[in-house]
Amino acid sequence: MSTALKTNRLQVENQFPKLAYKKNQLFTNLLEKKENMAVVGLGYVGLPLAVHMASKFKVIGFDVNDGKVLQLMQHKDPCKELPSEEFKGKDISFTSNDEILKEAKFYIVAVPTPIDDLKKPNLTPLKSATATIAKYLKKGDCVVFESTVFPGCTEEVCVPILERISRLKLNKDFTVGYSPERINPGDTQHTFTKIKKIVSASTDESLETVAKVYEEVVTAGVHRAPAIKVAEAAKVVENIQRDVNIGLMNELSQIFNALEINTKDVLQAAGTKWNFHNYFPGLVGGHCIGVDPYYLIHKAKEMRYTPKLLEQVREVNESMINHIVLQIERKLYAKRFLKNNISILVKGVAFKENVNDIRNSKTAEMCLELQKRGYNVVVQDYMVDPKEVKKRYGLTIKNITSEAFDAIILAVDHEDYKHLAYYDYLKNGTKETLIFDVKGDKKDKFPAEVYMSL
Repeated sequence: MSTALKTNRLQVENQFPKLAYKKNQLFTNLLEKKENMAVVGLGYVGLPLAVHMASKFKVIGFDVNDGKVLQLMQHKDPCKELPSEEFKGKDISFTSNDEILKEAKFYIVAVPTPIDDLKKPNLTPLKSATATIAKYLKKGDCVVFESTVFPGCTEEVCVPILERISRLKLNKDFTVGYSPERINPGDTQHTFTKIKKIVSASTDESLETVAKVYEEVVTAGVHRAPAIKVAEAAKVVENIQRDVNIGLMNELSQIFNALEINTKDVLQAAGTKWNFHNYFPGLVGGHCIGVDPYYLIHKAKEMRYTPKLLEQVREVNESMINHIVLQIERKLYAKRFLKNNISILVKGVAFKENVNDIRNSKTAEMCLELQKRGYNVVVQDYMVDPKEVKKRYGLTIKNITSEAFDAIILAVDHEDYKHLAYYDYLKNGTKETLIFDVKGDKKDKFPAEVYMSL
């Protein structure tokens, strides 16, 4: 931060009387359990956060979903990320009654930030959570946001809601912070405590409080960002970088497909150079990588800048569904299959491997596209909730079948699918059955004449 910016920040802070708590007193009170922490939103991000925080602090876990809260009270994680043992010995209570939030002094918001049908930011869950907290906001409170947003959202959208409803003033009566979530669902190696946390806040004192809170549970430590906007931007950049790199691989895979070259073979050869970064083609779905770029695209256009690269990458990645469908269609037609009689088995419908999350599942969209084209599609996935899949996409999960299929798409590589051999797939097909491997790492398992990949 420049000297001028630091001076200006100090001048702004000095216009206000000191907060109700002395420096670091809030942190001390939290650590000594004289004050409570509340985590609002108990999904893939909020629940692990709340449970880990409860190893050091007294935590109120709040979610609007009564059914979810009931499961959590029984130490059952609806997301199937945390085993019941993780709840033991933790100082945490779960509730769907927002009045309990008035007992908290330090709030962490971890609610979804999706996009709408026009691919614009849908801030409804974030605004609702912020308004709920604002009803109970008190002098000396601190509200930290973890939800992924565009740069400026915390101060331009959330703070006005807090001030309007609570009738309190930022940095005079309360403070805010931003610490972007970095949870990677399904990853047992890079867990919450092992991933360095970015922290930021509206004042220097509150930054230290927020940093100390996270340092208590995150063994990897924290990085203090100089401003909330910086932390917000850092989060979207993390996911945009992956989106861009995967987009490059997706475009290359389409070129190599036309050239009849195996993409994985090309990447293995290129990867022998010391500075080559390995990314692979695939379907980009879920609630992060396939969503977050639209938040920065929205903000950039608001600032009258057209982010051409980001938009083109999104277009390429969104096009992969049709690319896969067309590849399979051409191969089936080459074998002179009659379209109305063609049956296709799709293994996996979650947005990524080893999770039960079906939000923004590109595999589900691919299944719907295949059905739209007249194919008989059967979907298998032992990880997901069949009722949720039916409700969201209208697809029926059929995990046990003795049918013989004309094509099998290995869409999501869950653990139980990884080690299946060719003869396992023959149980649901014949030697003529096409195998499309989306991940592209099972080339050696199948005969070349039936194997396909990106």
